[in-house]
Amino acid sequence: MPQRCPWAELSSEYRLYHDKEWGVPVHDDRVLFEFLVLEGAQAGLSWRTILGKRENYRLSLAGFEPQAVAAFDSARIETLMQNPGIVRNRRKLVSAVSNARLFLEVQEEFGGFDRYLWRFVDGEPVRHAFKEMSEVPAFTPEAEALSRDLKRRGFSFVGPTICYAFMQAVGMVNDHLVSCFRYSEV
Repeated sequence: MPQRCPWAELSSEYRLYHDKEWGVPVHDDRVLFEFLVLEGAQAGLSWRTILGKRENYRLSLAGFEPQAVAAFDSARIETLMQNPGIVRNRRKLVSAVSNARLFLEVQEEFGGFDRYLWRFVDGEPVRHAFKEMSEVPAFTPEAEALSRDLKRRGFSFVGPTICYAFMQAVGMVNDHLVSCFRYSEV
């Protein structure tokens, strides 16, 4: 049986996510938008809760197509507030729509959100070599810089801790423990 990061053994959902997605470098803008929304939705909640609602988010948020989400109006947000399959937090839903509009602006300015984002790690994943989960920080200077820049552009739910979780999820950093079989794979 392969050795995994300890958190991945807490549930089958975590294990699947860990083994297939977490830490894999992402360069697809739609997927980057998906993780930006999901990490913001996760604020104050467990990632397991968000993973359990992920498919409902896909259905409710037009497959995470930023252009479609950017077009949502207040009536659509009210409809989303009635959906028990997602986190019904008005601020987080308004943020998803607002962030979609800003995401499109960043795409326009940089020729893609991917191009904008990966500059914060010089285009290459930061490869840590942590042996224990206690070594993994809540955020890094790169996450703080990303958070500052996103906030300056008007994004919300993008504090340094959320940005670092986002960076881990989309493979901008490799925070698999060195003992984990995924460490060398990603």
